[in-house]
Amino acid sequence: MNLNTKTQIKNNHNKAENFFLDIKSGLQNTPKKLSSKYFYDEIGDELFQKIMAMPEYYLTQCELDIFKNKTAEIADLITSDSSPFDLIELGAGDAMKSSYFLKYLVDKGTDFTYMPIDISGNILSILQEKLEKNIPELHTVCLEGEYFEMLNKAAALSSRRKVILFLGGNIGNMELEEAYHFCSGLKQNLAAGDQLLIGFDLKKNPHTILNAYNDKTGITAAFNLNLLTRINRELDADFDLKEFQHYQTYDPVSGACRSYLVSLVDQVVTIDQTSISFKENELIDMEVSQKFSEEDIKELAEKSGFEIKGEIRDSKNWFIDSVWTVTK
Repeated sequence: MNLNTKTQIKNNHNKAENFFLDIKSGLQNTPKKLSSKYFYDEIGDELFQKIMAMPEYYLTQCELDIFKNKTAEIADLITSDSSPFDLIELGAGDAMKSSYFLKYLVDKGTDFTYMPIDISGNILSILQEKLEKNIPELHTVCLEGEYFEMLNKAAALSSRRKVILFLGGNIGNMELEEAYHFCSGLKQNLAAGDQLLIGFDLKKNPHTILNAYNDKTGITAAFNLNLLTRINRELDADFDLKEFQHYQTYDPVSGACRSYLVSLVDQVVTIDQTSISFKENELIDMEVSQKFSEEDIKELAEKSGFEIKGEIRDSKNWFIDSVWTVTK
């Protein structure tokens, strides 16, 4: 067994151990909570692709509008000093939106390396194959793992200027205080002149938002319930999915759109010989999808130490990709 194989086995073991500890800890909390980062196994990846294709899920189309039709504006904001850079995408997925930007940069002869980061090795493999086929000239280095760990790895691989992409409104998958700490952590991993392009889903008609996360076809519900299936498969648990129901809320004042799973009966679930009790109607907090006002975005940037260089809006004015610069 060579060193790379041993390292891979160790990494897989560590990931499995972290998964177990996080799930066990979350379900022993009051209230119970599971981390949305674990939604993305192979089935979860497929379900999320279906969610992004739903007509109700406006976020994809809004940001796609920006990346398809305002690509030059994005490029002008991040290539103004013409220096070579590493383009690092956090939670890259299949890079459906950023692919338009990547193709534009390659066609313009821009000197950059694309470094997609994702927790899902499966989706990175799909992405690598897709990019090799569609943009063969692109230099890509895939990084599988947690954001900050992989940012450190990216910094070790190259000393060039860094441009971070954090798209899809993913910043909204954090509580507001958590988002501040996340952005502050990003800044601490960047140098003066580095940039962050970050997508924000704006507050809008609450019916529009709620429909995006509570589709009648049940894809979002299946996406949430699939995490229980993953826990059953990987942690030898015995969740009965028929005894849990998806529930979605949106508070237009705070901007928090939250998803839960509701236990339909009193029940006990076993996870690797650990018993977890559920009361009838008890909730598992699954995910928050925070929506922002323009004031929220400005406050978050300033509080975490960035300067807003520019912003690009979709044609409906429902979504903003904001470009922040490190000025320290």
